[in-house]
Amino acid sequence: MSNNIVDVLWEKILQTRKETFDVVVVGFVIAGLSAAVTAHQNGATVAILERAPLDERGGNTRYTESLWRMKNHDAVSDDFQNRFSENSGGWPDPGIVKDAVLERDNQPRVLRSLGVVDPDLINTLAQEAPKCLSWLGEFGVKFDFLPTYFLSQSTTRMAPVGGGLALVDALGNYVDTHTNKISVFYETAARELITNECGHVVGVKGVSAGNTPFEAIGGSVILSCGGFQGNPEMLSHYIGPQAQFVRPVSRGGHYNRGEGIRMALDIGAAPCGDFGSFHAQPVDPRATDTEPVVLNYSYGILINDAGERFTDEGFNMVDSTYESLTRTIMAQRGGIAFAVFDKSLEDVKNWSVTVRSTVPPLLAETLDALAKLMNVPVAQLNDTVDKYNSACPNQNGFDPMVLDGLATKGLDPIKSNWARPISLPPFKAWPIICSNCFTFGGLKIDSRARVVNTEGDIIPGLYAAGEVAGIDYRTYTGSTSVMRGVVTGRLAGKDAILRDDNKAL
Repeated sequence: MSNNIVDVLWEKILQTRKETFDVVVVGFVIAGLSAAVTAHQNGATVAILERAPLDERGGNTRYTESLWRMKNHDAVSDDFQNRFSENSGGWPDPGIVKDAVLERDNQPRVLRSLGVVDPDLINTLAQEAPKCLSWLGEFGVKFDFLPTYFLSQSTTRMAPVGGGLALVDALGNYVDTHTNKISVFYETAARELITNECGHVVGVKGVSAGNTPFEAIGGSVILSCGGFQGNPEMLSHYIGPQAQFVRPVSRGGHYNRGEGIRMALDIGAAPCGDFGSFHAQPVDPRATDTEPVVLNYSYGILINDAGERFTDEGFNMVDSTYESLTRTIMAQRGGIAFAVFDKSLEDVKNWSVTVRSTVPPLLAETLDALAKLMNVPVAQLNDTVDKYNSACPNQNGFDPMVLDGLATKGLDPIKSNWARPISLPPFKAWPIICSNCFTFGGLKIDSRARVVNTEGDIIPGLYAAGEVAGIDYRTYTGSTSVMRGVVTGRLAGKDAILRDDNKAL
């Protein structure tokens, strides 16, 4: 066969893999589904590119409980905006951020592109969350105050009955029944944004199964393909060598490899969010369960693989401390620790709800035997426990549901609450490692989910929703990830079809 004939055949193959739509969405997750369904409801033809196969669609959303930081169906929690504001940036120049009170178009460019979260975006999340909850109700999703893996809580939370999978199924069913206007391309990964001569984003280049090139052309592109928790190279680059000990919290996270963020940065998008951090959860490394968290550690002690305590296990309520404490575990040699208890753990009513691992704990009648099961130095573990026990106070007033003030004395590090001796057999321990729910670093967006470039201007035709948009610094504002995925997805889906140049080019 001649080279000319081969070239012609290859060109025909490429042409069959080129599709045109009004809106192209990257990622079949809650943010992408919210964007795609909203755009379709407003008359657009939509393409959804999804790396996973059909039976694993939904990303992290598929595996999460999908807690929403709300006090009722009509309002977010009382601490919502304050918590977001506290975690919206580092120490920005006050001479620059003072102009945040101005309308966006009147703000200096340096502020519009600054790596801090736009206050208007936080306000929009708070205002739109109840509306999004109501919108999901139109698809049969019901929200309620459901049990969580926290025995006590520092804020209010609601969740959809059936968790995140209920959201994926509800919106996924809508997509499946509108295939005349919504096309889903499974096992297809986006690699590069297509721009025209005016700098407008008009499509996506990608690759399908068999390394087949693919192009989706559209009037707007919405990136909703998550962070980079499934990309070891990016994790090592941004987080450091300890990232080798971190794994995605769910199977869905393995599909999040950061291309959405990279391809936008490549065309000049402004970064936002803490690229050097992520939402961390303590999990049992032995478990294959979905989100196998171990959150009972505050009632025992945490031991590293040298047999030593290394942190204050009870400095606050678990739902507000587990993230920072989990990162401390990541920093230990080997990235592992053990939550150690004695028989008195049974005094804590319903403690079992705090452990989602179905793998039984290491169990022994003596500390020596437990140390061997943990593979830590026997003498060091005994010495650590002896010193801890000697520092524990009188046990009167122990209350696992509040900060009871039972603190160790003369011990470094201190245990600030719930300090009780480890002395009654049988002894048990759960291994704990740091898991990565999602990364914090992403793209800067405005209150319409439009991506901002490094000059402070909007990149026409480009939107980011969910975890592609950077919004967290240092600490995750808990129970907001799915919520902001729905909100930003809806914002993007609405705005994408309202643009003057929204028709496919």
